[in-house]
Formats: sequence, structure tokens, C-alpha cells
Amino acid sequence: MNIHEKYIKRCIQLAQNGLGTTYPNPMVGSVIVHENKIIGEGWHKKAGEPHAEVNAVHSVKDKSLLAKSTIYVSLEPCSHFGKTPPCCDLIIANKIPNVVVGTVDPNEKVAGRGIKKLLEAGVNVTVGILEDECNELNKRFFTFHQKKRPYIILKWAESQDGFLAPEKTTDQERRPIWITNVYSRQLVHKWRTEEQSILAGTNTVIDDNPKLNARDWSGNNPVRIALDRNNRINKDSFIFDDSLKTFIFSDKKTNSSTENTQFEAIDFSQNIIPQILETLYQNQIQSIIVEGGRQTLQSFLDENIWDEARIFVGKTIFRNGTKAPILARTNSIKSNILTDELIQIRNYD
Repeated sequence: MNIHEKYIKRCIQLAQNGLGTTYPNPMVGSVIVHENKIIGEGWHKKAGEPHAEVNAVHSVKDKSLLAKSTIYVSLEPCSHFGKTPPCCDLIIANKIPNVVVGTVDPNEKVAGRGIKKLLEAGVNVTVGILEDECNELNKRFFTFHQKKRPYIILKWAESQDGFLAPEKTTDQERRPIWITNVYSRQLVHKWRTEEQSILAGTNTVIDDNPKLNARDWSGNNPVRIALDRNNRINKDSFIFDDSLKTFIFSDKKTNSSTENTQFEAIDFSQNIIPQILETLYQNQIQSIIVEGGRQTLQSFLDENIWDEARIFVGKTIFRNGTKAPILARTNSIKSNILTDELIQIRNYD
């Protein structure tokens, strides 16, 4: 590992502190180095608050050292005015002579303009250090800007014999039946704090009446998304409690939106997935966890519009019921959450 990689790696570590809190902005970390010693560090914590470079510069006690230092940043410094001033201007104003960048920003508002502005000001700029790692750090942000849709994570739990749920025979059985253990469920709630939204199909909401929030982990709640083609979901369901930002997709926009609940009409006679993703894209939603049920999950798989699958396999055996989605599990990574097996698969198509 060379010296530039060492400090960009530290930038990545710092940036990861912002997972789940920076949307719609990317996660960014920055360090300032003088004579092979870190004299300042920072990361972007929340949209509207100072960027990583600003926090790093502000953390330097002796500002006179900036003119003889190198600033490292995992993502290209911004060059435009948003909720905060351009970071390029701050670097230039403090006469920092050297900038090392992990990767170029895919946002069309930046996309090389920050680097160009620094070069025109006489700054020495090095680009592409640990580029793959920096791109992976912001896989959600890059997917959003390059593919014009949210980053999609499919999540489900299945029994040892491949069922999402047992066969239902009475109304009494129409309640959530846990396949996974408490530790796996806590991990799911942690994931919810890391992603910007969560989606459930009509039957899942009707059968389970989920809250779709993060109760077992400290962090932000995701934006809730539900499909309700024929307005079948009971209005007393948690999804309609207006406690969280919520999108309801239906065949006709017959309901009035409230402060937190937004109704969206789509054409269910056509492929609904592109319509849903376009709406979410227009609303700056960068990532989504799809939590079922089977029909909804399989729709994403059949269209090959997904980025990750996270599958819990419990010890329970149902023998019959609702089959799990069909997905080839080659090149998967397996781990154990105590007694549950977790299978993680990336889609690079």
C-alpha cells in the first residue's frame, strides 16, 4: 500500500460514519496531511451540513500548515453551490497545494468540474486512488446517478425447506410467523437505518400489518413504500398512520395525500417496477429494501432489476406453503447469525 492509498483508506473509514444519514448526498471522508502526519479529519454527516473537506479544514488547529499540506478526499470536491458552498473554493482559499481524490463524482452537477476548477487554480490534483473501493463505498449514490434509479436490495427469510410462510388454514394463523431469530431480526432493523426506503407488497401489508420502521436499532427510519392497486389495505393499518414519510402506489389516485403520506397512481396493467422506480428517482430516493412478499420479490428478480439479495435461512421446516423466490445462488457469500444462515448475493449485470 503506497502513501496515497493509506490516506484514502482512512477517508473511506471516516465516510462510513455517514451511512444512512447523508441522503441524498454521498458518504465522503477527508484527511489533511502535513509531513506524513494527519493534522485534520472530517466526514459528511448529514445533507445540509458541512461537507467532509470543510470539517477536515476546520479541525486543523494550526491553519498556517494548510498551505504546505495535502488534502485527501474519497470523492471529488464539489464545485457548485447547493445547500453549502463549493468545497473547491474552500481548498483554493486556504491555498492547499495538493489534492488527492479517490474517485470522480458521477453527479452531473460535478462530474469532473471540481477537478477542473482546482487544476485551473494551480492545485496539484491526483485522481483514482483506491477508485474501486471508493465507488463501492457510494454504490447507492453511483447507481442513482448512473442508472437513474435507487439501489435495490431484496431481502427475505425462508424456512430450511424453502418456504416464506406455511400454508394458512384459519384467520388465527394470519399473523407474522417468525422464521429467523432475534439477532437476525435486529440486523434487519440495522439495515433499515442504512437504506433510504423500504417496500412491501399489498398482501404483506394486509396479512402482517408491518410498521416498516427501525425499532430495534438506533438510527433513521426509512421512507415506507406500499403497493395497493385496488385500495385493499385497511386504513387503520400502520402504513397509514402518517408517522413516517410514506408512498402508496395504487391504480387510481383516489386518496388525498397528507403531510407524510403521498399517494401515487401507476398503471398496473403495465410493468409497474419501472414506474415505481421512476417516481422514487424523481423524489431523490437513493436506495430501497424490498421486503416482499413473494410476488413482489420475484417481479424484481424476473426483470433483473436488483443489486443485492440478502436471504436468511432459518431452522424451521414448513413442508408446504408460500415458496421462496427463485434465484440462482452462485457466487454467494454465506455467514451465520448464530443459528440462522445469511446468504448475500450481488448482481453485477
